[in-house]
Amino acid sequence: MNTVVTDATAAEAEPIATPADADSEEPAAVEASVSAAAEANDEAPAEEVDVAATEEPTPAAVDNPAPAAEVESVSAESAPTAVEPTVTTTADEDDEGDEADEASVETKYEHGLAKSRSGFGERLNRFLARFRSVDEDFFDDLEELMIESDVGYEMAVKLSDSLRDEVKLQNAKSSQEVSNVIIEKMVELYEAAGENEQVALATAPTGPTVIMFVGVNGAGKTTTIGKLAARYKQAGKKVLLAAGDTFRAGAAEQLDVWAKRDGVDIVTGPENGDPAAVVFDAVKQAKADNYDILLVDTAGRLQNKVNLMNELAKMKRILTREIPDAPHEVLLVLDATTGQNALNQAKIFNDSTDVTGIVLTKLDGTARGGIVLAIRNELHIPVKLVGLGEQVSDLADFDASDFVYGLFKGLVKVD
Repeated sequence: MNTVVTDATAAEAEPIATPADADSEEPAAVEASVSAAAEANDEAPAEEVDVAATEEPTPAAVDNPAPAAEVESVSAESAPTAVEPTVTTTADEDDEGDEADEASVETKYEHGLAKSRSGFGERLNRFLARFRSVDEDFFDDLEELMIESDVGYEMAVKLSDSLRDEVKLQNAKSSQEVSNVIIEKMVELYEAAGENEQVALATAPTGPTVIMFVGVNGAGKTTTIGKLAARYKQAGKKVLLAAGDTFRAGAAEQLDVWAKRDGVDIVTGPENGDPAAVVFDAVKQAKADNYDILLVDTAGRLQNKVNLMNELAKMKRILTREIPDAPHEVLLVLDATTGQNALNQAKIFNDSTDVTGIVLTKLDGTARGGIVLAIRNELHIPVKLVGLGEQVSDLADFDASDFVYGLFKGLVKVD
C-alpha cells in the first residue's frame, strides 16, 4: 500500500514520516488517531469551511505537478503470500454456487430491510384496521400511510390516483385483499419508474475508471469508498484512493486507515489544503501507473454553500481535462435514516452536480427504506449501491427485485 502526500499548491510535496519517525510516536497517540479515523462518519458534521474555490490551479501548478513524493510501501517479502489451491468444478457445482450466491443476496436484503418492512407492516395494519369501504376517506388515509412510510408526497398521490379506478380494489372484500392490491400497485409503479434504468457502475473502456463521491458530512462517504475499494481489490483491480476531503479534521487519516486495511494506494494532502491539487496528483498517478480504479473522496458539504459547490465543479474539471470521459460516475451518498431530508438533498445536489447514481447507506438501521421509491419516482436517478450492514460485504449492488422482496416479504398473502 503506497501513500503519496501532495502539497495544497501542487508545487512541493509534504515530507512523509520515515519509519524511524513513526516508531518515535507515542503509542497512545497512534491508537487514538486510528480509533478516531475508524469512525464510519458517525461523528457530528464538521463545520463547513468556505474556500475561494472558483479559481483553477495556476498554469505552473498544472504544468509542473508536485515532484514525486516519498512512498511508504509494504515489501513483497513482508507481505504474506497466499497460494490458492487448484479446484476443479463441474457445471452443476457452478450452478449450485450461483444459486447459493443469489440466495445470499436475497437474505442480505431481507435482513437489511427488516426494520423498514416491520415499520411499513405496522402502518399498513393500522390503516387496514380502520378499513370499512373504498371511499374518499380510504384514499386520504392511504396517502397519509404512504407519506409516513417515506415514499414521498408525489408517490403517495400517484398511488392513490392510480388505485381509484383499480377493479381489483373495488372488488376487494377483505383487508388482506386490499393490502395485496396496494402493494402490487406500489411495485408496479416502482418498476415503471425504473424502466431502462442502468444500475451497474460504469466502467471506462480504457484507462482508469474514475468515481467521485459527493454528499453531506455523516452520510458515510468514506466508509462507502473503503468498502468499494475492498471489493475492487478482491476482484483483482489496481485501486487508488484520492483523499479530496481536506477540510474535515481526520478525514484523510480515516481514509488512510481504509487504504491500509484494503491494501490499496492513496494520495493525500495537508489539512485545509487545496483538494483540487490532491485530485490533480491522483489522476496523474492513476494514468502514469496504470491503475484500474480511482475513487475520489470530497469534503462533506452543505448543498447551499456556493463556494464549496464551486470547489466540487473545479475538481470535476481537472478530472475531465486529464481523462476526457471522467468522472465516469458521480455518486451521491445519502443516509437512509434521514428519510425525506435525504430526498431533499438529492434534489438540490442533482441541480448543482451531474449526479449519475445514488448510494443509500444505513438501510439496515432505519425503518425508512421507502425513500428508495421516492428517489426513483421523483428524481429518476438510479440507486446503484445500498448499505445493508456494517460488514465490508454488506455494501451491495442495488437490485430492484431483491429490494422489493426484502421490503414487502410476508406482507402479500394469498387466501
